[in-house]
Amino acid sequence: MHDRLLTVLSCLCIVLGGLSADECSPAVLARRNKVYVPQGGSLSLKCVVRHCGDPWTGNWVFLSNARRYELKENSDRYHLANMTLSADETMLILIFLRVNKSDEGFYGCRVTWSEGLMDQGHWTVVNITAAVPTGRNLLHRFLVCASAFLCLTVVLGLACRQCLRITQKIRTASTQTHDRRGQPYLALAPLPRRPVPKKRSTSPFKAPPQSERRPEPESTVYSSVRFSRWM
Repeated sequence: MHDRLLTVLSCLCIVLGGLSADECSPAVLARRNKVYVPQGGSLSLKCVVRHCGDPWTGNWVFLSNARRYELKENSDRYHLANMTLSADETMLILIFLRVNKSDEGFYGCRVTWSEGLMDQGHWTVVNITAAVPTGRNLLHRFLVCASAFLCLTVVLGLACRQCLRITQKIRTASTQTHDRRGQPYLALAPLPRRPVPKKRSTSPFKAPPQSERRPEPESTVYSSVRFSRWM
């Protein structure tokens, strides 16, 4: 009997614990944070309020030099906004268009519940740093972009040059191969030979020797003699 009673009590505790865990408990969900913003820059702070559908009011609190300021209305330097995340949660947003040194300090969300109780989240520390010169920043960006462009141009130029060399070699090799295929194979020319001396051509009729030559007969001249009659 005693064991059964303990078992029933344990089950009741487990069920009640689960029901209580499922219940919504109002709270301000904000983490401790530290941000650094250059002077003249913009800043956005956020804080989530879990109200579980109950009435509530909330605003931002600014703490600086041991003084406390409530930011309830928009101004020329900052804007307040609320964003509904769900039926149980709402986000409070604080936006600075341009921060200056006087905006440095602690920022937090403070909520007042319907019962009159107040709750506040963790602080966010804002530090204002020296402003970055605009001209120097633009010059730095220009130099970086110009350097990247020059490097890219050099790399592309070298790659194109290498491709042209390879293409030219391939074309030259293909042209030489085509020429060799189109021309017939020429036989090797023989080495020059020494000229053979020519033999004197001899007539089939040999001239008789000079001693055997006969003298040519002298020609006979005939003349006529006429006698006159003087006797």
